[in-house]
Amino acid sequence: QLSLFRLTMKRLHSTSHSSVDSKEMKKFQLLAQTWWDEEGEYSALHSMNDIRVPFIRDTLLNMSSNYHLGNPLSGIKILDVGCGGGLLSEPLGRLGASVTGIDPVEDNIRTADRHKSFDPVLAKRIQYKSSSLEEIVEECMETFDVIVASEVVEHVADLEMFIKCCSQVLKLEGSLFITTINKTQLSYVLGIVVAEKILGIVPEGTHEWEKFVPPEELERLLESNGFLVKTVNGMLYNPLSGSWSWMESTSINYAMHAVKCGAPRQPSPTGALSEMESEQSSATAGTTM
Repeated sequence: QLSLFRLTMKRLHSTSHSSVDSKEMKKFQLLAQTWWDEEGEYSALHSMNDIRVPFIRDTLLNMSSNYHLGNPLSGIKILDVGCGGGLLSEPLGRLGASVTGIDPVEDNIRTADRHKSFDPVLAKRIQYKSSSLEEIVEECMETFDVIVASEVVEHVADLEMFIKCCSQVLKLEGSLFITTINKTQLSYVLGIVVAEKILGIVPEGTHEWEKFVPPEELERLLESNGFLVKTVNGMLYNPLSGSWSWMESTSINYAMHAVKCGAPRQPSPTGALSEMESEQSSATAGTTM
């Protein structure tokens, strides 16, 4: 009876306060079949792999002395949060990583599972689970070397809780990679008016500007939860060529790399990075361009 009570309480807790936004889930449920159509709704995410995969790979290789030719990420355990149909999980698996992809939308997981099954190597390296991040925290404490949350944080209901959960399932010195959209007038015009309403690059209603996260806010949340932000790179999508490139300005899209360093850091009075840190981050940015 006691265990039943605990289970009921756990369920109540998980449904009452979760980082998963049910309205966002419904949005993606409708598009679950279209993940692997490179010309379809997710074409911009397909082409984002051209810069986000090397960014993750090169950052991790720069931090490690172990290099496996052909399988550079061999031995690295990656959690892909909000993996969708597996667009990022698969290339990371091809680089040798052991990938766990989670997504609260069951149809996304079905699509991802079906797609990886065509490749016997990927079928071994990647496992998918229909789950929220909070639901796997207990069984996965300090399990992963790397967490990837690409184009996800602008859809979560409780960002601080999401980051706390990331910290709990990440090993000490583990890496967190985030790509998302800044909250600026420019991101509203390009990310919503142009991309959704005029060009139809992404389905209308995919994004809500109020939920976009400025890099300064994300950095503050990360550093108050035991992370050290190493790199912040601006990203630019060209709708004419359908390609992504790095840029200095973070006013539209950006990619961030942070490392779990344990104790939460107190932000400096100015909120600025030290000179040494900013030199390091610009050096890292140089290597990823």
